[in-house]
Amino acid sequence: MLEETDRIGTWRQTMEDVREEIGQVIVGQSETVEQMLWCVFAGGHALLEGIPGLGKTMLVRSAADALDLPFSRIQFTPDLMPSDITGTDVIHFGGEGGVSGEFRRGPLFGSIVLADEINRATPKTQSALLEAMQEKTVTVGGVTHKLPEPFFVLATQNPLENEGTYPLPEAQLDRFLLKLDVDYPSPDELKEIIRRTTASDNRAAVKRADAAALLEIQRGAKEVLVAEEVLDYAVRLLMMTHPAQAESPESVKRYVRFGSGPRGLQAMIAVSKVRAIAKGRMHVSTGDILAAAKPAMRHRLLLNFEGQAEGVSPDTLVDDILARLENSR
Repeated sequence: MLEETDRIGTWRQTMEDVREEIGQVIVGQSETVEQMLWCVFAGGHALLEGIPGLGKTMLVRSAADALDLPFSRIQFTPDLMPSDITGTDVIHFGGEGGVSGEFRRGPLFGSIVLADEINRATPKTQSALLEAMQEKTVTVGGVTHKLPEPFFVLATQNPLENEGTYPLPEAQLDRFLLKLDVDYPSPDELKEIIRRTTASDNRAAVKRADAAALLEIQRGAKEVLVAEEVLDYAVRLLMMTHPAQAESPESVKRYVRFGSGPRGLQAMIAVSKVRAIAKGRMHVSTGDILAAAKPAMRHRLLLNFEGQAEGVSPDTLVDDILARLENSR
């Protein structure tokens, strides 16, 4: 029992060290940082949404530095081709007529891949990325190449500009474990951002963990226990995202066309297990489920025409579901 307590303590300290190191570079955004780390330590991919200039790229780069993982950035544009990100076969012609082939790896072959403005690339290129996210391999010229372990895609998109973009279909959004909303900083945070970014000693994150520690925590998270009543709570939450369910809130019945699929439940449980370790526990609580609900569900609720026309926020719908759940306990 003492050995297990020591393991949990080590894992918890590692996660806290990484979070603190990122906080030395990123001003504010504590909730976004925490949720991004839940996603990484759970072994999933995250979609970050926010207007330009909020530090999304710096956040991802700082996470890679703090975890000492190879970082790769892809700027998505409409003319980006699948081979530009996966890599391509190159033919070499020898001096005596000999021919040889070589596979040149694309930027997908990194441990933390930043897919910047993912909605600016064509569906063909998006699908190449999302296939790599799901299978953790890329196939070029009939040959399958395994991506490094660990492998994460942290994608960003700008919610304000729709012209010249290719929004991700719901089935592809579902591949992201979490969707994180990057909020605008407060006045005090804005002043601190200016102090840090305009000074000569603007620092970068330093190593606080490594791939081995990350993979160990990922394996440990799978051992975290989920009691039957906690799992029932999470299942009820998921089912209440569907408008056809009798106990769903009126707002869900009015504005939602389709609710979350099973991946939403998988995401909540996976992230809740990591959050439990961060709190020093080897069991999931309903509080963990509540904390994971919004980032796990906000991109998995498909609004109907009325919901889109009225600009209904998925977070508001999740709040209504959580309130209904708490009132019925």
